[in-house]
Amino acid sequence: MGTVRVATVGAGVMGLSTAVCISKLVPRCSITVISEQFTPETTSDVAAGMLIPPVYPDTPIHKQKQWFKETFDHLFAIANSAEAEDAGVLLVSGWQIFRSIPTEEVPFWADVVLGFRKMTEDELKKFPQHVFGQAFTTLKCEGPAYLPWLEKRLKGSGGLILTRRIEDLWELHPSFDIVVNCSGLGSRQLAGDLKIFPVRGQVLKVQAPWVKHFIRDGSGLTYIYPGISNVTLGGTRQKGDWNLSPDAEISKGILSRCCALEPSLHGACDIREKVGLRPTRPGVRLEKELLAQGSRRLPVVHHYGHGSGGIAMHWGTALEATRLVSECAQALRTPAPKSKL
Repeated sequence: MGTVRVATVGAGVMGLSTAVCISKLVPRCSITVISEQFTPETTSDVAAGMLIPPVYPDTPIHKQKQWFKETFDHLFAIANSAEAEDAGVLLVSGWQIFRSIPTEEVPFWADVVLGFRKMTEDELKKFPQHVFGQAFTTLKCEGPAYLPWLEKRLKGSGGLILTRRIEDLWELHPSFDIVVNCSGLGSRQLAGDLKIFPVRGQVLKVQAPWVKHFIRDGSGLTYIYPGISNVTLGGTRQKGDWNLSPDAEISKGILSRCCALEPSLHGACDIREKVGLRPTRPGVRLEKELLAQGSRRLPVVHHYGHGSGGIAMHWGTALEATRLVSECAQALRTPAPKSKL
């Protein structure tokens, strides 16, 4: 077999980063990204893109730490390059604050971010309702810039991009030899995965250029994340809610909670509402599956279900998905042993 033809389904941060990794790391293969929606219409475009990872209950902590560290190192290199603005990647310092002392004062990712430490009493005076806090510097990766940057990288290495709705992964057979499923919530239909469900997130993008530090309540429900051209205020975590229309009452609640933490936000202007549905399951699905229909075979690598940690984990899991694709390609190139009968 000469060139192995790989199709990646989905063009959010998972689909594009996996396609870029495959184009760089798997020899003698062609890569095509197929999706119904591209930037700026993906969940990744709404994400705040802060590298503060969630915890996946079904995934070993050492594996989560590896994914996070690989992603942090990848984005840190971009942040320190001439590409930083183009790619929408920047360093941000700030505080994560708690109303009661957390069971885990030092999270698993503390030695991956920069300068992690416990907040001082003087720093905590800024937040009279909170009794404990962590100060650190992390990265922010903004989907509306990062996704086009990844697309450009992919096209530069010969990858193709197709706009098409896929109803069934078998539609891609026999045009493609391997399929990478990065369809997020689409995997309910495409992979019959009933473990995946939406967690609705509503945020506000506002103009408040004087806000320079991020502030995140330890619950993860209230946050202020300054970015390149606006500040993201959040948020919500509504399980099983598929509604993509902004809710004005929720927006009022977000603004008042954020103003309680940072009163200067009363002066924020040009407020825009955004909604995204996080593709959530108990653990990221990252595995190979060989689909069979009669005598036909279709190797699939599943790579989805990152919930609120998509951008924080994407490069680490894309590297792992790429290793699985490489194994599939190797198997396709290895002739089946001939029977001696």
